[in-house]
Amino acid sequence: MGDSQESNQKRWGHLRKVLERPGPFSHPEFEPSSEILDFIMTSCKLLVVGAGGLGCELLKDLALMGFKQIDVIDMDTIDLSNLNRQFLFRHKDIGSSKAEVAAAFINKRVAGCQVTPHFCKIQDYDESFYKQFHIIVCGLDSIVSRRWINGMLISMLNYEDEMLDQQTIIPLVDGGTEGFKGNARVILPGMSACVECTLDLYPPQVNYPLCTIANTPRLPEHCIEYVKVILWPKENPFNAELDGDDSQHITWVYEKSMERALQFNIPGVTYRLVQGVVKHIIPAVASTNAIIAGVCATEVFKIATSCCVPLNNYMVFNDVDGIYTYTYEAEKKDNCLVCSQRPQIIEIKDPYTMKLKQLLEVLSESAAYQMKSPGLTTLIDGKNKTLYMSTIKSIEERTRANLNKTLVELGLKDGQDILVADVTSPSTLVIKLKYLSNDVEMN
Repeated sequence: MGDSQESNQKRWGHLRKVLERPGPFSHPEFEPSSEILDFIMTSCKLLVVGAGGLGCELLKDLALMGFKQIDVIDMDTIDLSNLNRQFLFRHKDIGSSKAEVAAAFINKRVAGCQVTPHFCKIQDYDESFYKQFHIIVCGLDSIVSRRWINGMLISMLNYEDEMLDQQTIIPLVDGGTEGFKGNARVILPGMSACVECTLDLYPPQVNYPLCTIANTPRLPEHCIEYVKVILWPKENPFNAELDGDDSQHITWVYEKSMERALQFNIPGVTYRLVQGVVKHIIPAVASTNAIIAGVCATEVFKIATSCCVPLNNYMVFNDVDGIYTYTYEAEKKDNCLVCSQRPQIIEIKDPYTMKLKQLLEVLSESAAYQMKSPGLTTLIDGKNKTLYMSTIKSIEERTRANLNKTLVELGLKDGQDILVADVTSPSTLVIKLKYLSNDVEMN
């Protein structure tokens, strides 16, 4: 990443050629102008969410494309295992904020670039923070965070007479990688498919049944989970909670997992797999991050300049057995929980037997919702009633008894609206109960 005046002049010269002339792939509304380059270099504000493997590549690409006003937000610190693929970090940076180190690296190496770091959670900021950006780019490994930022952008949309005010749209460019596979997508909130519209593309996190890992393990992951969930709390070898970043802890789990794997003749337990299971991480490959980041950065450039028609709207990449890419248009769901602006209808076969805890299981385990810790409130006889909320200890204790009550016992009627709060969304969502039993009293 050169920063000499000559290299910068060459780079801006190439950009001017792209932006000051039309081409066969230009957007129909593209008007060549030198002012576009000035917009990119002085006015266009970008937010990069995540400063890990994908985030580092995104920051580098966007800075070298000419974007100078970039913010980056990440809550993590640098770990030794990051250094093999997150190339903006060095050994001396271990323990420091990813966002701060990445920002300092880019600012030093790319002349004129101003990257502003935010060492915090995305949930720490409200909509006034996110409104200042023209485009938001995600390089995350968390589905929850993707859903949250997606919900935030949709909550900022304005509608006039049920017509979307397009001036309130902040495009979201999202990239994701796993091993030698990756995807990139362009989301225009309110207009194209959002993250929730295609939530079934993200499989729920794997949770192994306790009876399987304890009695009939079949996979190396079962052996590791047994040590993590059962042996570690029982033996407490270091008088501390299991730390996935502590090499002594991981080594102990590895050795115990090997013993259990040998006992049941299960091959495949490796130190790296132990790290992955303990920390809930997936293998990352630097080349995949570079490719997906390049695609995402190109889409940001297209959106910012209109020099080319942007991706419509989902691209998958696979180079496991060769190089394969495919682009298709993910369709907007008419009944999307977040962007459809309408309550989600949940059909209940028998409200006389279905308990509140079963409704919570539907919201948590169904591929359509995949919530983490939903809190439910509703309006009964004109009064607001909290049905259950696990995130606040005092409320959880008062509402715990409701879990074993049926929907009828709780006074919930056919057509009842229930407000749902969850960490996957910055806004309260609405679900509507639909009773399929004919003998249930109608609201």
